[in-house]
Amino acid sequence: MDLPDTSVITCKSCGSTFRGNYCNQCGEKVIKASERSFKTFLNNVLISITFADSKMIKTLWLVLKKPGFISKEFAEGRRVNYLNPTSLFFVLNLIYFFFPLIQLFNASLNTQLLSPFRSFYQPIIAHKIVNLGMELSSFSLVYNLKTTGFAKLMVMIFVFIGSLPLNFLYRKRNRFFTDHIGYLVELACFNLFVNAIVLSILAAFGLGRFLNEEILTTVFISTNLYFLLRSGRVFYGERGWRLFLKAGLMILFLKVALEVYRAILFFVTIWSL
Repeated sequence: MDLPDTSVITCKSCGSTFRGNYCNQCGEKVIKASERSFKTFLNNVLISITFADSKMIKTLWLVLKKPGFISKEFAEGRRVNYLNPTSLFFVLNLIYFFFPLIQLFNASLNTQLLSPFRSFYQPIIAHKIVNLGMELSSFSLVYNLKTTGFAKLMVMIFVFIGSLPLNFLYRKRNRFFTDHIGYLVELACFNLFVNAIVLSILAAFGLGRFLNEEILTTVFISTNLYFLLRSGRVFYGERGWRLFLKAGLMILFLKVALEVYRAILFFVTIWSL
């Protein structure tokens, strides 16, 4: 362990003079020769990875096991023991977009043509194909590549839209707008892991033939009901029939939010081609 330096040091950041290992004005640390070694570098990398991984695993486990707990901890200021849900969201989002076999926040051209707005989309797509002078198959490839890139950047739009009904449903629960946003981020993390990553892995291992539209819909509804019922008690303190009613309403609102998000994604992608 390095002993405090007793000589007077001039801070390289703010120019203040001090004694010891840290500037008493800006907190800048004095870097010693021993801290520049390759061994120290490897130790710091190992510590950083281990620390980040342990917090991530702990946070993800609590999201799955005790929905709403992480949102409550962050809303009430107890944060140092967990990975920020937004950081967890972007890590899971990155993993998901490596193999987006399940169409959740990503939406291929085929997925958009099966949406409730398909009759509105079809003439727009036909017009774009004619203008570009492409075949439908070629257009689909170009569209899917473009929309995947946009989806990575725009997925937070779904979080924002999905959080809006919470301001009405739980307006008497002493939660702020940013608390509802944080709660939806946790819900999005749950969906990314359970309904996107895990299902994509199952599909990649040959179980995709069993994951038809009816089964996927059943899985999505049941898993989200689990999250909403558990988290409604933990985060909002809701009980009784109101808990079930609000969870059911949120399932509908989430479906609407997803379709609105996909519609925005569709038009952004079309306009970029």
